[in-house]
Amino acid sequence: MDAREVILDKYSGRVFKNRKDHIVELDEAGVPKEIAANSRSVPGMMINRGCCYAGCKGVVLGPLRDTVVITHGPIGCGYYTWGTRRNKADSPDGRNFVQYCFSTDMQETDIVFGGMKKLRQAIREAVEIFHPKAVMICSTCPIGLIGDDINAVATESEKLYGITCVAYSCEGYKGVSQSAGHHIANNGLMRRVIGSAKDKIPERGLRINILGEYNIGGDGWEEERILKKIGYEIVAVFTGDGSYEALTHAHTADLNLVQCHRSINYIAEMMKTKYNIDWLKVNFVGIDETIRTLREIADYFGNEEIKQRTEEVIAEELADIAEDRKFYRQKLEGKTAGVFVGGSRSHHYQNVLKDFGMKTVIAGYEFAHRDDYEGREVIPNIKLDADSKNIEQLTVHPDEQFYHVALDKERFDELRKENVELEYYKGMFKDMGDGTIVVDDFNHYETEKVLDIFKPDIFYSGIKDKYMIEKKGFPSNQLHSYDYSGPYAGFKGAIVFARNTYLSIYAPAWKMLTPPWRTQPTLEGTMGDENYA
Repeated sequence: MDAREVILDKYSGRVFKNRKDHIVELDEAGVPKEIAANSRSVPGMMINRGCCYAGCKGVVLGPLRDTVVITHGPIGCGYYTWGTRRNKADSPDGRNFVQYCFSTDMQETDIVFGGMKKLRQAIREAVEIFHPKAVMICSTCPIGLIGDDINAVATESEKLYGITCVAYSCEGYKGVSQSAGHHIANNGLMRRVIGSAKDKIPERGLRINILGEYNIGGDGWEEERILKKIGYEIVAVFTGDGSYEALTHAHTADLNLVQCHRSINYIAEMMKTKYNIDWLKVNFVGIDETIRTLREIADYFGNEEIKQRTEEVIAEELADIAEDRKFYRQKLEGKTAGVFVGGSRSHHYQNVLKDFGMKTVIAGYEFAHRDDYEGREVIPNIKLDADSKNIEQLTVHPDEQFYHVALDKERFDELRKENVELEYYKGMFKDMGDGTIVVDDFNHYETEKVLDIFKPDIFYSGIKDKYMIEKKGFPSNQLHSYDYSGPYAGFKGAIVFARNTYLSIYAPAWKMLTPPWRTQPTLEGTMGDENYA
């Protein structure tokens, strides 16, 4: 019985039918494989997904430093997305609201009689106390059920206070996971924020936006440091340590860099259509991947001076980490890992593990779509179900004023032939080896089974399953907030990641751990005159 069959073996017929296509065992590298993704989870299973609201507010909008993002709903929803991902921000003008949790704190009476009055009051207080550049409203499940018109309140508030106020109907039950919230947030930013500054487009230069970078543990700062060192101008970051002000100027960039494909590819596509800004799939996680990314950016611009400066910076950065890189490579060579995270991280972190001689034997995403696994070439073959159709597909058209020439088609096609990932993401499958297992929307039972089968030296995951993994005796570092470490991006970040991995694997605590249920009964009872433990 192969590993996939072992995982599925204990399921009932109905659950087996649902889960069988979500679990894929890869054979020969490069051979196409199809996986089921972006569909509803099996009710009752302990999964690791978030909701639509979590994707909109918690992932995309929450890291904006100069914007008050108000959760219109019960306080638990706001608390759930408050500071849990460690999106670091440092505002030069003092407008840094990331550390605050803004909520209308809807109570039972508000649900019965409506919460629009409370929302108006919350916006007024936010404007008077904090003077934000913009206010954004994110609705949660009860709001969609009672029908509060948050768009009307937003329009009214714009007229009253003279600032941008954007409403997002991102009720948690929409879609099947936080992925729906990413899409809704992308639509709102594209419709109301990006390009609203109406700047004149400068002559073609070296201006870039970083998309899908949320500055967890300072990742974005490390990426910006390297890019600025080479000579690039960062126009806007979506949205780690990002600002409303910067996003309004994002249409003036020459190139979009897409770090997290799933959360931000919608904006990349729409900016290409509206402003003709090309996008490049990048990865700043891992030493070799950072080098590849920097060289492909330089190739895109075709500037010989930038190409030379890129190589100089790469050499400098490698020299700085050479000693640490050698040490951790010696310690981690041959170790195995499991990686189950959201976004593109389950793919990205396999590359940094490879840098230090580690092999990823099991991986999966929480909320991916098929193209995140199989590559963007499968997008035309993906059939939309009712849950996907529930999310608005925003249609944009070329902007007569700001549509500007990027690369000519001949140079664009030439770069694509050179395997530069222009407007393309190859997906995770192509970088995974023979005999590895990929699980979509993994649950706690399946996590326990893959741990029993593969016995990895370390397991990277999220906070919802971290402690379950550790109770089974496996070290677990969670990659949603880096266990209060970081940054993990770039050259220096790779060393921080390797150090944390080394400390986790070699910690003596794992050899000393004996779960109490192995030495004493956790359940006692009697049947007739017999005692059982």
